[in-house]
Amino acid sequence: MKVKEIMTKEVKMIGPNLPIKEAARLMRDNDIGIVLVEEDDRLVGVLTDRDITIRSLASGRDPLAIAIKEIMTPKVLYCFEEDSIEDVAKNMGKNHVRRLPVLNKDKRLVGIISLGDVASKGSKPAAAEALFLISKEGHPPIFKIA
Repeated sequence: MKVKEIMTKEVKMIGPNLPIKEAARLMRDNDIGIVLVEEDDRLVGVLTDRDITIRSLASGRDPLAIAIKEIMTPKVLYCFEEDSIEDVAKNMGKNHVRRLPVLNKDKRLVGIISLGDVASKGSKPAAAEALFLISKEGHPPIFKIA
């Protein structure tokens, strides 16, 4: 099965110079946890609800005064619409990400795929393996059981 068969085609994008409050509002209004950041018709970053929480609020920074570009992740990992969902799930697990922008052969954005898409519409085993890798490597346990 190919990514294009299960990806979400409607993608929310926002500019890097807007305050993170605008990104948070866009996430709330659309019930999403990620927005892609574009500038001059180019994908320049990603911003997740976790980025907003960890990189601004938990650091004591004012969300009204911070531009998206200050806390977004500028290194954008992506996949292609013709990739297999199994390969994409492995890539997600290896890179500890739950979502990837999807590009066509001309490197134009055509959608986004999430681990949830893989689990619900594609391959549960591939999604489970990716989630295991995301959860296992590099993430200390929240609670220590004595």
